[in-house]
Amino acid sequence: MNLRNFILLFLSLVISSIALEAKPRARDLGIPFEGQPGPLNAITDVAGVAVGHTTIIEGEGPLKVGQGPVRTGVTAILPLGNETLQTPVFAGIFVLNGNGEMTGAAWVEESGFLEGPVMITNTHSVGTVHEATIAWRISRDGPDSTGYWWSLPVVAETWDGYLNDINGFHVKKEHVFAALENARSGPVPEGNVGGGTGMVCYEFKGGIGTASRIINKRQGGYVVGVLIQANFGRREELLVAGVPVGREIRENLTKSRPDPQDDGSAIIVIATDAPLLPHQLKRLARRATHGLARTGSTTGNGSGDIFIAFSTVTPVFDSEGKTAQSNFLSNDHLDPLFAATVQATEEAIINALMAAQTMTGRDHHKAIALPQDRLQQVLRKHNRLKFKDRTNE
Repeated sequence: MNLRNFILLFLSLVISSIALEAKPRARDLGIPFEGQPGPLNAITDVAGVAVGHTTIIEGEGPLKVGQGPVRTGVTAILPLGNETLQTPVFAGIFVLNGNGEMTGAAWVEESGFLEGPVMITNTHSVGTVHEATIAWRISRDGPDSTGYWWSLPVVAETWDGYLNDINGFHVKKEHVFAALENARSGPVPEGNVGGGTGMVCYEFKGGIGTASRIINKRQGGYVVGVLIQANFGRREELLVAGVPVGREIRENLTKSRPDPQDDGSAIIVIATDAPLLPHQLKRLARRATHGLARTGSTTGNGSGDIFIAFSTVTPVFDSEGKTAQSNFLSNDHLDPLFAATVQATEEAIINALMAAQTMTGRDHHKAIALPQDRLQQVLRKHNRLKFKDRTNE
């Protein structure tokens, strides 16, 4: 790793650590959610999953294309950590609304396998991230059995052009390498980090959010983890714990999109350690729609809502790689996983809002953070807090 890449890696770790510790998460405020979260309440509760971010924040003031201000980044999700390049995993994709991009989706659909990481960035950096992910794989792994370095990376996006100089193409190869190299298990930084750096959700500052659920032992003891890049919704739509808080928190309302009718986009990654086949994982991915709906999303015409689900349980191939064996759950036992996906998706969205910090970007555009004190007041008014509103103490 050269000096520049080392510096980028160091800065991304520092920024991510700050974001991780800056604000309480949704449960810490007493917001009631259904289901039992894992120890980290993150996608990394699924053993083997690793997440890395590179966050790029540079400049301020008027937009000068190519010079900034820059509010963007890259997020990498590795299904099996360091083993991701050598071992494909079963996966399924669901497109709720297709005004967005997830490269490699056609091969995941065709083959049923995810062969590598899932990368998330801004809309106009998909090409750079795609190319850089291939370069990273070549640098880390040898050719396949035919002698070729073959790769169709999965790269997804949402649009951050309200805050970011999106046409300045500020995401570079070294940023992608840094996100992949610093991917790790453990707590996942949320909010203004990685691909979520410049995102807006329900006209508040949005970004990266994550959550998990543990299925009880009687139903298998499996884990479902969700990570979302949240960049969608209008203020009046926002629901938290079933309460229309967006209609009540109207102060500091600023136009946060060029087109207020555009609902924006959401990329959702679902991981599980349950043994599922590709068509069952596609069914799991569909259930993320209910998690979105629980927070008020209606998925507009201009929305890019694309979801991918994978299982970390891999098939066992024979010595020649010709045949494979794999256990899988019967369809009659999927309901707890469906419920866990819905619950974790809902909480991941609210966690993204809780972690995000107020941000000023290009042309002094501002996206304010969802005020936690006001949120607690509104929820308390509707008797939807688990404990006393701390803001009154």
